[in-house]
Amino acid sequence: MNVYDIVGRLPSIPVLRDRCRALAVLELIQGTGYEYYSYTAWGDDEAALMSNGSGDEYTIVFGEAGVFIRLFDHESAMSPYAASDETALWPGLLDGLPPEFAGHVTEPAFCDGDDLNATAVLWRRTTDDRWHAGVGITFPPSRGPYDISPDGTDRLSILCDDIVDEYVDFASDYYETEISRDAVAHVAALRPLTDDVVRALNPESSLAAVRTEVAATGYPVAPAVS
Repeated sequence: MNVYDIVGRLPSIPVLRDRCRALAVLELIQGTGYEYYSYTAWGDDEAALMSNGSGDEYTIVFGEAGVFIRLFDHESAMSPYAASDETALWPGLLDGLPPEFAGHVTEPAFCDGDDLNATAVLWRRTTDDRWHAGVGITFPPSRGPYDISPDGTDRLSILCDDIVDEYVDFASDYYETEISRDAVAHVAALRPLTDDVVRALNPESSLAAVRTEVAATGYPVAPAVS
């Protein structure tokens, strides 16, 4: 799987935004304080973030012009740090990038010094009918049977389909806990969050405990009971 596979699988911008919000809310309810997925304001825009705490991350910036995605896989042979010319971006990643997204290339949060820190870049303008990636990227050869994604874009696969089963499996593997599939489906559908749903996902939490943070993502929350 590489960026060219992913551009054909990612959903429309509104659906992608909804899935990102849902993942962020599911993570907030887990209550670890170190969310794997999050959703936040990004200047005048909004952004969905993934960080596994081991150096792999992505940022999906939702702006007026469209969406810009930067992904970094620290073990990828396409990493700037894997090249002999350290910090050199892999050839082709930005070929064809529209000028509307040029500011993201120099965004300090995405850079090491003056250089963009990425192994994959994707974008879609609000006027586009599909996702795009750099033109003519040549990927490094596979390093073995477990090297399923040369650029790390397999980390975006959870956003490509219905996230329910993907997140249930993720929670089982990452948190070593079984969570309610029905409750995950409730959140994935962006139905108003209730106390029952929160407790089904984390018996040690409550709607009151997460209300403010969840509302900040733009996710709908059931009215407080007076």
